[in-house]
Amino acid sequence: MTLTLTQANLIIDSAISKAKELDIRISVSVCDAGGRLLAFGRMDGGHWGAGYGSQGKAVAAAGFAKPSGLLAERAASPIMIGIAQAEGGHIFYAKGAVPIFADGVLVGACGVGGGTGEQDEECAGAGVAALQAISVLQG
Repeated sequence: MTLTLTQANLIIDSAISKAKELDIRISVSVCDAGGRLLAFGRMDGGHWGAGYGSQGKAVAAAGFAKPSGLLAERAASPIMIGIAQAEGGHIFYAKGAVPIFADGVLVGACGVGGGTGEQDEECAGAGVAALQAISVLQG
């Protein structure tokens, strides 16, 4: 399975809904399993730099098939630095992104920037949960 634009936009809309509940302004990036951007959204009034953060965190979550925050502790290791350099410097090892799985297979990731790391990850998780809820209902 691959993510569709419709699915990516559902993830973005759901992440933004969670951000509204938290009273924060975010940027949301959804990428495919290879870490390439599929869809992006920035809330009105959101900081422009959060877009880079959201995408970099999504790349990390997709690249390692785990929440990006779990990588932060090792970010300064030579291996992690080398991976970031080889990837072009677009990968961010910071909390705020979660991978997306379908039938146990990695299909992408959702990254969020604009709040605290915890808020960003909560919004990303809400986006992915909305997709999974629809998939369960349709499946």
